[in-house]
Amino acid sequence: MGKKKQHELTFYQKEKKIKPKHFKSLFWIMFSMVAASFIAFVIVLVFGTRTTVIGEGMEPTLYNSQMVLINKASYILFPPKSGDIVAFYPNGNKKAHYYLKRVVAVPGDRVVIKDGHLYVNDEIYKDEAQYDYIEFAGLAQNELTLQKNEFFILGDNRNSSEDSRDGNIGPVNKNQIDGRVWFHFKCEQADMGFN
Repeated sequence: MGKKKQHELTFYQKEKKIKPKHFKSLFWIMFSMVAASFIAFVIVLVFGTRTTVIGEGMEPTLYNSQMVLINKASYILFPPKSGDIVAFYPNGNKKAHYYLKRVVAVPGDRVVIKDGHLYVNDEIYKDEAQYDYIEFAGLAQNELTLQKNEFFILGDNRNSSEDSRDGNIGPVNKNQIDGRVWFHFKCEQADMGFN
């Protein structure tokens, strides 16, 4: 009878080595993150402006004293579109503070406010159900047609907003619009978000 061969299980712990390619990958990930952050910072610095909301005319979207970023490069190639929240100087007066309001009609559109509701091109405004009944029609009590480069803007808080309905503002010309509100900072009453 021969010797029985004993089978022993042996576990070897494989020695882990950190290879140079791991450092290279990690370096490129870190470099990409830093570069992206730097580029974003430069874009905001060059093309953006930080400002504060003044008044309650854009509630509940934007609140008084809330900080927002304005993208000043937004309308270099393309004009504002309906639904955009824009920053403009009333009557082009750059000594005044920014007005922040929503574009509801663009050049060529026909605008009227009747029975407390906004109509654009004979149709009730697309998001009208989410806004309050409009008590003051102002300039829009009679239908008006927007001319080239004219935009009709309203505050989301329709009954506490100075906007295109008022004679001292009226339809806003494209050259008065400084940019689009594209980011608003969190405040006590509002959430952070993009527009």
